[in-house]
Amino acid sequence: MRAAVSSRRARLANKLTPRVSLLALGLLLAAQAQAQSADDAAAGKDKATDLDKVLIVAQRAERVSNGATNLDLAIKDTPQSISVVSAEQMRDFGANSVNDALKLATGINVEEWETNRTNYMARGFDIENTQIDGVGMPNGWGIVTGALDSFGYDKIEVIRGANGLLTGVGNASGTINYVRKRPTNEAQGEVGISYGSWGSTREQVDYSTPFNDSGTWAGRIVAAHEDDGSYLRGLDNKRDYLYGMVDGQVGERGTLTLGYGWQKAQTTGNMWGALTYNLDDGSQIGWNRNASTAQDWTYWNTLNNNAFVEYSYAFSDNWQLKATYNYQRFEEDDLLFFAYTSTGLDPETHQGLTGWSYRGNDVTTEHMGNVSLNGHFDWLGHEQEVMFGASLAYSEYPQYSYAIDSLTDPSFGALPAFPYAGNVLPTPVVGAKGLDGTLNQHLKRVFGATRLTFTDRLKAIVGFNYADFNRDGQTSGTPFEQGQSKVSPYGGVTWDFSDNVLGYVSYSDIFQPQDQYDINHVYLDPTKGVNYEAGIKADWFGKRLLTTLAVFDAKQKGLATSAGIDPDTFQYYYVAEDVESKGWEFEATGKLNDYVELVVGYTHLNLTGDKELLTTVDGRINPWAPRSTANFLLSARVPGYEAVSFGVGGNWRSETANLDSYTNYPVRQGSYAVFNAFAAWDIVKNLSLRANVNNLGDKKYIGSLYSIGYYGAPRNYTLSAAYKF
Repeated sequence: MRAAVSSRRARLANKLTPRVSLLALGLLLAAQAQAQSADDAAAGKDKATDLDKVLIVAQRAERVSNGATNLDLAIKDTPQSISVVSAEQMRDFGANSVNDALKLATGINVEEWETNRTNYMARGFDIENTQIDGVGMPNGWGIVTGALDSFGYDKIEVIRGANGLLTGVGNASGTINYVRKRPTNEAQGEVGISYGSWGSTREQVDYSTPFNDSGTWAGRIVAAHEDDGSYLRGLDNKRDYLYGMVDGQVGERGTLTLGYGWQKAQTTGNMWGALTYNLDDGSQIGWNRNASTAQDWTYWNTLNNNAFVEYSYAFSDNWQLKATYNYQRFEEDDLLFFAYTSTGLDPETHQGLTGWSYRGNDVTTEHMGNVSLNGHFDWLGHEQEVMFGASLAYSEYPQYSYAIDSLTDPSFGALPAFPYAGNVLPTPVVGAKGLDGTLNQHLKRVFGATRLTFTDRLKAIVGFNYADFNRDGQTSGTPFEQGQSKVSPYGGVTWDFSDNVLGYVSYSDIFQPQDQYDINHVYLDPTKGVNYEAGIKADWFGKRLLTTLAVFDAKQKGLATSAGIDPDTFQYYYVAEDVESKGWEFEATGKLNDYVELVVGYTHLNLTGDKELLTTVDGRINPWAPRSTANFLLSARVPGYEAVSFGVGGNWRSETANLDSYTNYPVRQGSYAVFNAFAAWDIVKNLSLRANVNNLGDKKYIGSLYSIGYYGAPRNYTLSAAYKF
């Protein structure tokens, strides 16, 4: 039966577009829907008058930006595992950076293996696909350089498992989607300041306002400045962030959104690589938590620019066209110092490290365009949805470095006993700038989606995603070119056992271009495979709490796996390996009652491969990835005095290990847990104070063994004040 016009209006306001489908079926159903629309018009049922009332004011009030699924679906109805980190959770637990925010998500490992570089992992693999409002390109190597500010996002969504449903490219880890803050219908704002351990300070402001009396045009601006001291010797981070958006009504049926984001991050005293934990006999040694290999003259500065435009046009209350364009430019400017040993350190003198300096300058530019048509129609006595679309993305990455004479500069060669001071070496003498290599990448996609309701209980999403990926460029003066295309089918079925319990199964193809080389410095082919998932989702306590229990099995063929260092070129190289990841996950998220909110998550997995590599520890694939992880967040307001709130959260990881790439000695770390807490007080209606304490138990641990990292922060605190107006 047909839904009320008001429900369609709300759906238009919350439009999230699916990205895969059975196109032939969709075309057939769309034709039937168009015929029905024509019949309605002939019968005098034209909804144009109602549609004209669907101004951006109504859309903005109900808006949900493109989510991790890109589906017009609730999380419970989506046949994959999804976690959401809300702006409230980020505020409560002081997660001012994306790294800290993702530590709050179930099943996500934030591998901070260098002071300025991080990898995110899920289900044993690097997450190499990140999006903003559902649009993005594969992120080479999965490496994130610099800490991105989180203040401009309403939430961060993570869909775990292969994502043929979303992007047509991706491995068995998952996809991270950053959902931008949008303008509001009423003028509102917030200013905040904070002070914390090691003299860290932060100021931030968020303001939104309509531009006219009708509210059809509005804007929002978000800004933050952060100056962080550190427990690490000599490390200092500064970050400035600015983001703005304007949206409004264009004609009676169109809406236009324009936005721009900018971040400048400056780091001094940073590490390139991390600590050495092995003596020359292979045994493991520990250091003070402030230990650093950096020199005072090191720096790593980054500059992010991104701009976007969105245009939506509603043909009727059932059909909508949407076009988006995103531009991103990321620049790195750095002077780095690396300390390594191929033998391990002398147990008495702690000598044995060798230095290496580097001066670089890189710029990555990306252009991404997307067009989609989404429609709702009646079939089989139920409302259905169909979607078609195409996208085109292009990126270019020239890499430059500056000459430093390794034969004469003192930053090369033997170093003093570790730990040494930050001024033991003079600043390197930097020469001419030269081009090291270029990389151009093209991604073309055509996709369609059909979400079908067969009965009140049985629903399905079926479809395809065609991706054509090409890259070319040159490295070390040698040109290269590589390309491949793939059709990725997707299927998901849900069954409502009751109003509160839903079961699902899903299938997705795996297709991921890889940025790793073999020993001959040739790019490995894309990894391919299949991902299966089945689970049960249930509502509790009047649908305030959602639990998900899922099992998964992903098989990837030709996955890039580290095979060590080429002794001739002194560079890492990789081999293609067939890897299987299987396991299970549990998450509970929501409210226990009117006062208490809860997130509890647990992931367990097994990884197996078809090759025996020298780079594994105990024969394990990706041994730095914990096989079991757990997380929880508990926040509450005091009954009878809701001005006071408090909470505690934590993460636990099972034991991990890895081989030092240069000594080939193992480094191991046992299981550990880190707990954080906050307490807040709304002094008056619009003024609040908050205190955060991180690492409550002052646990000493290595932050990541992904590439043999450094120690995590000891117990630390932050005091914050915020005023809303």
